[in-house]
Amino acid sequence: MNSRRDFLQKIAASAITLPFMPLSGWAQAPAPYDGPVLRVAIMGLGSYANRVANAMQSCTKAKLVGVISGTPSKVQDWQGRFGIPAKNCYNYDNFDRIKENQDIDVVYVTTPNALHRDQVIRVAAAGKHVICEKPMALNAKEGEEMIAACKKAKVQLLVGYRMHFEPKTLEVIRMRQNGDFGKVLFFQGQCGFKIGDPTQWRLNKQLAGGGAMMDIGIYAINGSRYMIGEDPIWVTAQETKTDPVKFKEGVDETIQFQLGFPGGAVASCLSTYNMNNLDRFFLNGEKGFAELQPSTGYGPIKGRTHQGELTQPHTTHQTVQMDEMAGILLEGKRPVVAVDGEEALKDLKIIDAIYQAVKTGKKVALTV
Repeated sequence: MNSRRDFLQKIAASAITLPFMPLSGWAQAPAPYDGPVLRVAIMGLGSYANRVANAMQSCTKAKLVGVISGTPSKVQDWQGRFGIPAKNCYNYDNFDRIKENQDIDVVYVTTPNALHRDQVIRVAAAGKHVICEKPMALNAKEGEEMIAACKKAKVQLLVGYRMHFEPKTLEVIRMRQNGDFGKVLFFQGQCGFKIGDPTQWRLNKQLAGGGAMMDIGIYAINGSRYMIGEDPIWVTAQETKTDPVKFKEGVDETIQFQLGFPGGAVASCLSTYNMNNLDRFFLNGEKGFAELQPSTGYGPIKGRTHQGELTQPHTTHQTVQMDEMAGILLEGKRPVVAVDGEEALKDLKIIDAIYQAVKTGKKVALTV
């Protein structure tokens, strides 16, 4: 009978030989990424910027390297948390100097809506690519000016449509393109929550450009387009306001709107700041259906179709978004659903038409 010492010696000898064993049949880790990395500065260090920054710590193709903020204490905090060098820190008065900074490729603008136009144009003039949060601008006119400025500066303009990279969403789009639903007939988009602090910028007409439509309603607009696969040709809309103190003039509380599409499909959508539990997309066709609920939240997205439950794995949306946008800017990749300024301009034209339909009570023709 072997002694305990003999047994331990054999185990040790086996362990020594393990690194030299052939790897066939062993699960191998993917090779580390050694391609180009997109170097990102974030402008506006609010809650969503923090979400993006934290998600980027898991990116392989994108890296946070700079910040732009009007609050020195936030800059100092971000320097400590994310290791950002002082030379890559700017404020709203001097950020035009990023033109001289070769360590920044793109600026991600996450400031209030009303600031997007001027800030994007300034970033473009400094020769940097731009990612702008949605909605891209207050209206289509501003959006057109931003697109023109970026084209003139020969920089790319992308918009933060994170759902365009979400796996379950992309599976529904793939099924629709494959004809699994047959002729698409109907889409329903329900987007809303009860908003809190009445003093926040999202309830300030001058900063937000509106109310729920400029924040949560755009998801139903954009979702109707990528779920149906067409752009609408008409819109009707109705506004409901139960709290005119919280939702002042020009700040919409609840809008229901309907869209008509060239293939015959119709959409019925709801945008609200006064109801919870509203995050659902439903697509119906002659051969089947798809439902996403939650459909646009930070995840995990859940969904099912007439073929069963959607099982694609959840990954942090902003991590995937930034890696995919790095692929677009550095490698010329083409996403399944566009995320450029022209894509965002279509949504702005629809928002303009919705507000016009609310004001006039009439059906508004669309050309996007």
